Amino acid sequence: MKVAVASRSGREVIKGGIELEGSATVRDLQEAIHARTKKYYPSGQRLTLPVQPGAQGKPVILNPKSSLTDYFDKNASSLTVVFKDLGIQVSYRTLFFWEYLGPLIIYPIFYYFPVYKYFGYEGEHVIHPVQTYAMYYWCFHYFKRIMETLFVHRFSHATSPLTNVFRNCAYYWTFGTYIAYYVNHPLYTPVSDLQMKTGFGFGLICQVSNFYCHLLLRNLRSPDGDGGYQIPHGFLFNIVTCANYTTEIYQWLGFNIATQTVAGYLFLIVAALIMTNWALAKHRRLKKLFDGKEGRPRYPRRWVILPPFL
Repeated sequence: MKVAVASRSGREVIKGGIELEGSATVRDLQEAIHARTKKYYPSGQRLTLPVQPGAQGKPVILNPKSSLTDYFDKNASSLTVVFKDLGIQVSYRTLFFWEYLGPLIIYPIFYYFPVYKYFGYEGEHVIHPVQTYAMYYWCFHYFKRIMETLFVHRFSHATSPLTNVFRNCAYYWTFGTYIAYYVNHPLYTPVSDLQMKTGFGFGLICQVSNFYCHLLLRNLRSPDGDGGYQIPHGFLFNIVTCANYTTEIYQWLGFNIATQTVAGYLFLIVAALIMTNWALAKHRRLKKLFDGKEGRPRYPRRWVILPPFL
């Protein structure tokens, strides 16, 4: 079979096209493109079908594991694909590992080391119990996230652009520094013992619940990350579409109830807004895919992320 490779503008990327065997997969095509042009690594290629003039919706992205014949028209002898160079890519495990490692290391520095003398605080630094518990809570959270990244999560997308590593690290490391500075500050005023215990107790319940939600999501995918979109069910997923985001938001609410800083609540608000956007997109996608038509199941009535508000 012959495959023509073009850019979005229609310009031919690989002169003369590429000849492949009839049993070739999309991955074989990506390897052939790389063989022709070494800078186009397979992980950095995105191949789509051309969008017909006047057509609505996003272009169809070719699955590397699918056969090329799946994308051929019945009477066509050749296939045209649209090529986009995604640039340098890293695995999602690499991305998540580095973004979580920063807060895990940065926070204890403010707790254990006399960093505040560099900010003009030379007096005795009294550490309150809530600051100790906050440090353990924080480190447990990010250690859990790293372990989930390495041993629990199954990723449907193999790679992410390298630039996302710098963007995500800037977000997590900056907020980690911001929160650690104020929670461990020598002038920090602790909350009441009851408020501290209530906040951390509630937060730990949410952390354990969040871990269980990730186990349920893991079981929706095969070990290689395949499985397509499925309706999550069980535990809190019977109530909300994105129970993993719900428990993530509430565990930071528990942390902020116990520590009560402006920095912590600002992080909670920003994180909640980001996860709410993700949840809304996933909720719409699942409702569109599982619409009850042509034998497909209908997506059940559920809250998106934060019952009873959304």
